[in-house]
Amino acid sequence: MKENTTSSSSAKRRYRGGSDEECGREIRGAEEDEDEYTFEIPPPKKAAPERLKRWRQATLVLNASRRFRYTLDLRKEEEKENIRRKIRAHAQVIRAAFLFKEAGQRVPHGTSVGLPVPGGGYGIGLEQLAAMTRDQDFSALQEYGGVKGIGKLLKTNLEKGCGGDDSEILRRRNAFGVNTYPRKKGRSFWIFLWEAWQDLTLIILVVAAAASLALGIKTEGIKEGWYDGGSIALAVIIVIVFTATSDYRQSLQFQNLNEEKRNIRLEVIRGGRRIDISIFDIVVGDVVPLKIGDQVPADGILIAGHSLAIDESSMTGESKIVHKDQKAPFLVSGCKVADGYGTMLVTGVGINTEWGLLMASISEDNGEETPLQVRLNGVATFIGIVGLLVAVFVLLVLLVRYFTGYSKNTDGSPQFQGRKTGFSATLDGVVKIVTIAVTIVVVAVPEGLPLAVTLTLAYSMRKMMLDKALMTIVRAFVCGIPVNQPNDSQLIHSIAHALLIEGIAQNTTGSVFMPEGDGAIEVKGSPTEKAILSWGVKLGMDFNDARSRTSVLQVFPFNSEKKRGGVALLLRDSEVHIHWKGAAELILASCTSSLNLDGSVQPLDSDKVIEFKKNIEDMAAVSLRCVAFAYRLYEMESVPKDEEELTRWTLPEDDLILLAIVGIKDPCRPGVEDAVRLCTSAGVKVRMVTGDNLQTAKAIALECGIIDSETDATEPTLIEGRVFRALSASGREEIADRISVMGRSSPSDKLLLVQALRKRGHVVAVTGDGTNDAPALHEADIGLAMGISGTEVAKESSDIIILDDNFASVVKVVRWGRSVYANIQKFIQFQLTVNVAALVINVVAAVSSGTVPLNAVQLLWVNLIMDSLGALALATEPPTDHLMHRTPVGRREPLITNIMWRNLIVQALYQVVVLLSLNFGGKSILRLKDGSVDHADKVKNTFIFNTFVLCQIFNEFNARKPEEKNVFTGVTKNHLFMGIVGFTLVLQILMIEFLGKFTKTVRLNWKLWLASIVIGFISWPLALIGKLLPVPKTPLAEFFAPLCRFCKCWARRNEAANGPENNGQEDAHL
Repeated sequence: MKENTTSSSSAKRRYRGGSDEECGREIRGAEEDEDEYTFEIPPPKKAAPERLKRWRQATLVLNASRRFRYTLDLRKEEEKENIRRKIRAHAQVIRAAFLFKEAGQRVPHGTSVGLPVPGGGYGIGLEQLAAMTRDQDFSALQEYGGVKGIGKLLKTNLEKGCGGDDSEILRRRNAFGVNTYPRKKGRSFWIFLWEAWQDLTLIILVVAAAASLALGIKTEGIKEGWYDGGSIALAVIIVIVFTATSDYRQSLQFQNLNEEKRNIRLEVIRGGRRIDISIFDIVVGDVVPLKIGDQVPADGILIAGHSLAIDESSMTGESKIVHKDQKAPFLVSGCKVADGYGTMLVTGVGINTEWGLLMASISEDNGEETPLQVRLNGVATFIGIVGLLVAVFVLLVLLVRYFTGYSKNTDGSPQFQGRKTGFSATLDGVVKIVTIAVTIVVVAVPEGLPLAVTLTLAYSMRKMMLDKALMTIVRAFVCGIPVNQPNDSQLIHSIAHALLIEGIAQNTTGSVFMPEGDGAIEVKGSPTEKAILSWGVKLGMDFNDARSRTSVLQVFPFNSEKKRGGVALLLRDSEVHIHWKGAAELILASCTSSLNLDGSVQPLDSDKVIEFKKNIEDMAAVSLRCVAFAYRLYEMESVPKDEEELTRWTLPEDDLILLAIVGIKDPCRPGVEDAVRLCTSAGVKVRMVTGDNLQTAKAIALECGIIDSETDATEPTLIEGRVFRALSASGREEIADRISVMGRSSPSDKLLLVQALRKRGHVVAVTGDGTNDAPALHEADIGLAMGISGTEVAKESSDIIILDDNFASVVKVVRWGRSVYANIQKFIQFQLTVNVAALVINVVAAVSSGTVPLNAVQLLWVNLIMDSLGALALATEPPTDHLMHRTPVGRREPLITNIMWRNLIVQALYQVVVLLSLNFGGKSILRLKDGSVDHADKVKNTFIFNTFVLCQIFNEFNARKPEEKNVFTGVTKNHLFMGIVGFTLVLQILMIEFLGKFTKTVRLNWKLWLASIVIGFISWPLALIGKLLPVPKTPLAEFFAPLCRFCKCWARRNEAANGPENNGQEDAHL
């Protein structure tokens, strides 16, 4: 099964019809007006709590409090949603009460509101601003003189913004607050310590330790009697502290990640220039430009806007699109811009906004379950159940042997002799047996599996360097002739020059800051807008002067459906110009004439149209993005006079006069071709979905290596969006696999392609940056949004944010993603080997002799090595080139592969055979017959324990490379792995040589240490020999398919018996 990566932009959706109840205005849906293109913003990617609850309830979960400590807390999530509802209801009640009061007590016309209370040297105070914005009090805004009056009171120039010097920003912060909110303190280490203590198995061990301690002191005195119980208690305390420390560190990492997510970068206008700042640095009085996909960063008032539509669902809880204009100018923090663009004056920040109040009342969650965590929790539960059954079996066997007299002391006498054995001795024997059984459960339950996911994800988070691409205009046709030097304004007629400058300056969402003196000109906007504005500057454009010469009547924001944007301008002589800019061949199709060299208008005949099309094709063939500029005259008498009608006025887009066609070079970044080649070799099929025409798309695809040669550039490998769209659903699925490039795609085409590929069973990843990409990002298995150019809507709809906007980073995502999966598999192999060996050894020993070679303290130490230290060592392995040559993992492929089973069985079998041989014949093998029987048994058991631990240390190296023969590649570069191995070895030496009374061990001589090391060392050549054994291609799990089918049928029968309340929810799988 192949993974798929789909890139570029598409998938704009229209909004549903509805009513703006606050403004009393009717919002028309797309079915009423074909020219309305407001987006229906999809919700952020997040698993429904009902689904998460269901799969948790569908399984027997051991140690649930510990198992789910790295995943979403469903109870707290429900509490947070209840708080949100209360705050929303509170805000709506206040607003409704205010409007009701206003309706009953209208201020008579001509009277003014009370004088504003100045604050911090400004003409209006914090309370007045907050009350006006919170209540959306339009009458109060009018009394203050509208947005211009508020701007004067806040000492803000609505065009140039506030001053940008530090002293003024500090004054505004002191007067009106900062754009942050008080966050709940993160949980302290002591809380994590308390939660780690809540584990039921550990509590049982502590109770057993307390009983053993009391009995030991009673029978042997405090000097010697406290060792048994004290050592178990100490081991439990070490496990608890280590668990709490790991949890606390992960909590801190989650806090840092959440802080990064909240730190949105945006533009503000200060001192006449646009600057990038953090959302936390916004102050009251700032002027903020807004465009589609942005998050409204603070409460504010609209200064000017065109087709501005806001999605207020984040505050109201309902999916509602609200149009904003001078009659409804209030903007609420936390909402999303669904369409259009504009500028706002900030009037409230931080805790003084409803959004700030909402965010201050809830705490961030620790993430949500990923599919991998869901599978791992299922694996952990299964292993835990097996361990529980083994522990119960061992408990029963040991109890039966004990009470039937088969359990012997070291001198050969029975441990239990009926009435001759006192109550204390009997209780002590039972406590020791229960302790062993419970400890087996502790060892068997692999809490380290979820921890391994968290560790490897945290380790793989890396910030990438900022790397922006520069787009430039390299070819231009103006007045019908080629301009070999696009920057040379002398080659362009004055009339054409004036019209071009007029269209470039006004029909844009970018800006140009021209500093006084010799400072460098700063151009802001999207890459395409920056290229066009930079060209305009080189043609002699004075951006501010050009914009001041005309006033904007109406704007049609650039639309991915029509691939054009327009603006209607009123000149000083009451003449109206309508400028259009967009895809060259589409603009050309709307033109009926063109501008001549002398500035006259000449009708476009068929020969001229063919010539222009040839020019477009030639530019597209060398991967230039072709953009055309056109305009037309319009009668002022035909322009709607009523403001409501003007906002609904559809700009005419026929009878246009062609001004210019330019070719913009979007350079292929260094490394993209290599990235595509690496993706292909890794089994990842790269597909390009773009709004560019087919010729440009083909040229870019050839340049990047998405298409190998011209001969491959045939349909359906290279397909136009409208052709794909016109096919039936089955037809799209049939050709989806063969598509490499889709040109001139509409917003919905990417979404249709993603859906078709997923129906074919592929795992689909999608890259995108715009709001129109959000539906496809949301639909895909993996959404990758751009961190620099991506809108907040796109980021919320994605799973991964590429911080440097570079497609080459997708290769890094694939490498790290595969590394995460591979590291989890390494840890599972390592842990199951320990589990199988420990359980088998203890079970066989318990059944045959009534004693176990590994006592409770030793098993707890093995558990620490296996769970926490093992997860830390194996989860932090960096990615290797070998990972990029593996085939992708399918949706249904087992987590434990046949190769892992082979490695596991070889090592576990070796350990079981060696250690059981030592258990039953250790005295003769080790030649321990000279000393006392008791001492010989202690030496034998110590040697078994030491050898078992050293086998795990050596096997950790084997687990690093489950498929490769050389397990030492790069091991010295992984300092954390080497450090953990060294730390484990040092602790093992200390336990054997100096902590014998706690661990029930004795010191070993150098010969026995050497023997332990040799036995552990043999696991290395044994692993190499094992890897020569062939494994079947059929997954081992398929041999148990009949049993799985039986379980599923049983589960469905239970579901049907539970009634209809679960209908519509997804099945929960282990």
